[in-house]
Amino acid sequence: MHELSVCLALMSQVSRIAREHDASGVERIVLNIGPLSGVEPALLRNAFPLAAAGTVAENAELTIEEMPVRVRCTICEAESQATPNRLLCAVCGDYRTRVVSGEEMTLTRLELVTADEFRHGGSGSDPSADARGLPT
Repeated sequence: MHELSVCLALMSQVSRIAREHDASGVERIVLNIGPLSGVEPALLRNAFPLAAAGTVAENAELTIEEMPVRVRCTICEAESQATPNRLLCAVCGDYRTRVVSGEEMTLTRLELVTADEFRHGGSGSDPSADARGLPT
């Protein structure tokens, strides 16, 4: 299962970030996944508990936000949404387009539990956090 190896790589990245910020745990992991990424969200959700077992993210919630496919037309230069199997310009209908988004799988946010939050009963989420859920 390809998604298990993707989850194992994700856990490696999550564990590294948690160590860098002296986190005692991870509450939530948010991923953006495009339909052209080669990753099947449902299979990734199934593989996640296996990959997370015994890690700092063992009890984390995995949130997957599916991203649309967007293309830029090389003829009229318009950017528009497209379907994965029809990468046509929505403005002029031409087939000569470049994919702008929809191929990515991005770790967008981590909600970490730090030692201070654990001692004081905090939730680990911080409204002033950057894309990885880390204080700005």
